[in-house]
Amino acid sequence: MSALTFDKSELGNLEYSLQREMLSTDRLGGYMSTTIVCCNTRKYHGLMVSPIDDSDRTYVLLSSLDETVIQHDQSFNLALHRYPGVYEPRGHKYITDFEYTPTPTITYRVGGVILRKEMLWIHKRTQLMIRYTLVDAHSQTRLRLRPFLAFRDKHALSKANMEADGHSYPAVNGVKCRLYGSFPWLYLQTDKEDAEFVPAPDWYYNFEYQQELARGYEGHEDLLTTGYFEMELKKGESVIFSASLDEMGSTKTIREVFEASIARRTHKIDFISCLRHSARQFVIRRPGGRTEVLAGYPWLGVIGRETFIALPGITLEQDHKEDCMDVLDTLVREMRDGMFTGSYSAAAEADAPLWFFWTLQQLEKQVGADEIWKRYGEVMKQLLEAYRRGIDGRVRLHDNGLIWAWSDAEPLTWMDAMVNGRAVTPRNGYQVEVNALWYNAVCYALSLARRFGDTPFVREWEELPARTKVSFIEHFMLPEGYLADYVNQMECNKFIRPNMVIACGLDYKMLDEEQQLSVLRVVRQHLLTPRGLRTLSPRNPLYKGMLEGTPDERNLAAMNGTVWVWPLAFYVKACFDIDGGRFLHEAEEMLASFNEEIQSYCIGSINEMFDADPPYTPRGAVSQAWSVAAVLDIYRMIEAHRPAEPAPRTRSRKTAAEPKAAKSPATRKAATAAKAETAETVSGKPATKTTAKTAKAAAKRPAAQATKKTKKE
Repeated sequence: MSALTFDKSELGNLEYSLQREMLSTDRLGGYMSTTIVCCNTRKYHGLMVSPIDDSDRTYVLLSSLDETVIQHDQSFNLALHRYPGVYEPRGHKYITDFEYTPTPTITYRVGGVILRKEMLWIHKRTQLMIRYTLVDAHSQTRLRLRPFLAFRDKHALSKANMEADGHSYPAVNGVKCRLYGSFPWLYLQTDKEDAEFVPAPDWYYNFEYQQELARGYEGHEDLLTTGYFEMELKKGESVIFSASLDEMGSTKTIREVFEASIARRTHKIDFISCLRHSARQFVIRRPGGRTEVLAGYPWLGVIGRETFIALPGITLEQDHKEDCMDVLDTLVREMRDGMFTGSYSAAAEADAPLWFFWTLQQLEKQVGADEIWKRYGEVMKQLLEAYRRGIDGRVRLHDNGLIWAWSDAEPLTWMDAMVNGRAVTPRNGYQVEVNALWYNAVCYALSLARRFGDTPFVREWEELPARTKVSFIEHFMLPEGYLADYVNQMECNKFIRPNMVIACGLDYKMLDEEQQLSVLRVVRQHLLTPRGLRTLSPRNPLYKGMLEGTPDERNLAAMNGTVWVWPLAFYVKACFDIDGGRFLHEAEEMLASFNEEIQSYCIGSINEMFDADPPYTPRGAVSQAWSVAAVLDIYRMIEAHRPAEPAPRTRSRKTAAEPKAAKSPATRKAATAAKAETAETVSGKPATKTTAKTAKAAAKRPAAQATKKTKKE
């Protein structure tokens, strides 16, 4: 039984169905996305949204496809469109069922006619296929299919014009269309030999996209139809419609491609299988051997920082280490002067190359330290050296061991929203997460260099971590018990933000256990929600509880309250590092809180962000790589800390192997301390440890507070 179930009685309720979107991708950068009733509510929606060249730009080619059932000279249009002030036609009233697995499937009932529609986006080629099956009918039935074409950039809108070519040209059992000469041909075909295409070019005006209007953007579009297919169907008969950038050579080929593709589809039977399927959609194979990570659907492209943060969760949790290394190798091949290029460069995102080291730490668990050092050791050393000598006049290592990042033109951290050309959160100076990542990167590189005998590198860098740690504590540790967000010559910013949790959730930490507990208590009290961490404490006068309104209003809220999922994984990691298995139950509750999210907003995936106030309404990109990755990371950590089931006893007690005893809390505490001391060995100064009794009491206090707060919310 699938984890994705939908209330059949609510499918005709637009308040229910229009809030649920589906997404299918081709793993090449193209996708199909619309609501579960096939009414487009965004300009980014479409049945075929695809790249047309080697760039990462994508275009809405086929916006929608109207189906009309004709019986006894009466027509029943099954489509649903929104125009200003009205829905027309209103085909949603005929929907009796929707299923998502193995492929999105809608069932319509019109009188005695039952029609099933299976939508299949073909992997590794730009092709949409839809199979219509006449499940039941008691008299002659005809099916009409009318495609609506856009042929425009997904960020734009189509308007009626004289330049568009409304003609259709012959193709094998169908036609080919191309509205503008700069686009490739779009082949529209069926596998039914007697299907007729009737040329009837016409513009339809003012399709309305409510989600765009709600986000403060233009939301009206004109679409061109060049004609329609019409065919007779008998009870039990199927017809397959194909839209592709490559012509299908025969009706037999159309059927073979559909059958082979649907047979390979995985069934999304539970929460984790849904997220694993979603994770695979972000890894994109492009021409020229490039492998990239798409930050989110439907409007986001490739973002350096998000690539590194998402990559382990979307690949390694499923043991897809080859995908992970292909992405990293793509970036390494394009390095210039010891630095990544584009948004992966520290000149654009001060912390992006430092996340590369974190990604390697996760990859090492599957491929081993030997492979990491052999493959990426020189890259690691080049990146560290680039920070030391300075990058584009924006980012450099200071003598105190801290990284300084400053730009008046654009924000250099992940809090990069802008309003009227100015950063919403101008965090110039020393940023807490950037320097936590810097320390982690240097320590990790040194640990590998020591292991593999790179003495010159060790001698050159071994004194730096201790200096970085002293400066970090001096600049960031506040008397109030948490970390400053950023520090520069003019201020020490004390806003309570989630960035400080990164300093607690990395393998190499500069804080001792007592300091970590203090930081986590503040995070739990001010920022923790069932959907992730707020970007600002509700007690701050700048706090915004809802992400809505104009683009400027939403940008302000996004960095001043709005909940993001991705930092939650670092919070969970920090808690597990301190409490071990004692944190298991709480982590399981956090994971369970996302169960309902895969059945709303984007089916089977996790979105970008949520409102900061209950009921934590989902917002932003409907399917976000680092959100999905964070939830899968949390799942992986839970499985790693789950006690092993005892081995079954044999009949003979003398020969039966006793199950391995689970580690006691004290043992886990000692292991955690040993691990932290090992990490601190690089700096030469082991961290101060609280006693087990003190730490245990401190750990329980915030847990109790969080339980009360969650119940209240």
